[in-house]
Amino acid sequence: MLDGPRRHPAVTLAGAPPRPTATVRRALGLLRRHARSAYLAAVAATLVNTVPDVVRQLLVWDDPSVVAAVAVDVVGFLTALVAQLWVTGAVADLPDGGPLRPAGALRRGTGLAGAAVRAATGTVAAAVVLGGAVSALLTVPASVAAIGWQRVLGPLDAPSVGGFVVATVSDAVASAVTLPFLALVLVLAGRRSSVHQPEREARRRG
Repeated sequence: MLDGPRRHPAVTLAGAPPRPTATVRRALGLLRRHARSAYLAAVAATLVNTVPDVVRQLLVWDDPSVVAAVAVDVVGFLTALVAQLWVTGAVADLPDGGPLRPAGALRRGTGLAGAAVRAATGTVAAAVVLGGAVSALLTVPASVAAIGWQRVLGPLDAPSVGGFVVATVSDAVASAVTLPFLALVLVLAGRRSSVHQPEREARRRG
């Protein structure tokens, strides 16, 4: 009693970010309710991203160089990041029941992602790990079976056309499946950060 009333473990301080599991569960719930819109945005981004993704691989089709393999992987990461940010901005209004907003989505998604990383790093990291695990389950077995683990981990070194197509399709499917989940996590965490920013600034001034 001398210490005052005890808080229930589930109660957090005002402005404190929720636990990662809470945000992940809410994102999954939103994804179920708005699956059509969320996956429509993801498929659109995936189809657009497939063009540079295929081109970067074709440029080093028969190049056995590890340097070339690393270079195309870096390019692939950057194009995938742009796709993720665009989807994040496009689905930003779904939690409120709003429509997709393709216009200005990249700028909006970049802002939300930055706010989410700053305010809820653990939540974003958890979502990335979960999304990466699902992506690996969808891509690695198919790609290894199609082109071999050496080409999955290293240079393409002239794989068969059929194997390359299988690996590319599996990558596209994984992107379309996982993009909306991480996007909604970023939206939830980023919006919460924006809502509580004035409170944090007031506490710092006080």
